[in-house]
Amino acid sequence: MNKFLKIVITEPEMIPDEAAKIERLLEGGIDFVHIRKPGASLRDIKNLIEDIPYVFRKRLKLHGHFELINEFNLGGVHLNSRCPVAPPTAHSISRSCHTLDELEDCNKFEYVTLSPIFDSISKPGYQSAFDLEKIKGKIEGKSVIALGGVDPSKFSILRASGFAGAAMLGCVWKDIDSFLSSLN
Repeated sequence: MNKFLKIVITEPEMIPDEAAKIERLLEGGIDFVHIRKPGASLRDIKNLIEDIPYVFRKRLKLHGHFELINEFNLGGVHLNSRCPVAPPTAHSISRSCHTLDELEDCNKFEYVTLSPIFDSISKPGYQSAFDLEKIKGKIEGKSVIALGGVDPSKFSILRASGFAGAAMLGCVWKDIDSFLSSLN
């Protein structure tokens, strides 16, 4: 069986001691951290990355400010509606999907996220749009990562439904210690 990827997405705003928290997550079993800060300046993102040890930077993916991937030797870029085109120098590309139809060309990407799988933790009112039974046949053999209302207690059902991993946000940032202990 392939490894079940565990991905964390940053809070949209800058938070205190964020670089140290990202380092702890990567040391604690998270495969990738997606830096998603839609309102952040280029300088804000640079400052954050500069505070993360070099050894972890290949495990960071940017949701914007793609020009920084080569400057900091980052892991790649994640395409979304705000930033839909990867720079020619991007060697690893993932993408957000919100419908099963969008999965048709998902093999062009390292992986895609599909959301919302469950009711969102971080976005109240953002409700599940999928039936896990109907998804299974559409995603098996593809690198599709579940996003939306995901926490470690749902890993086994996601694996059984054919997902290649889980991306999390809402269950992570309030208490990183509790989150990391729930991974094991």
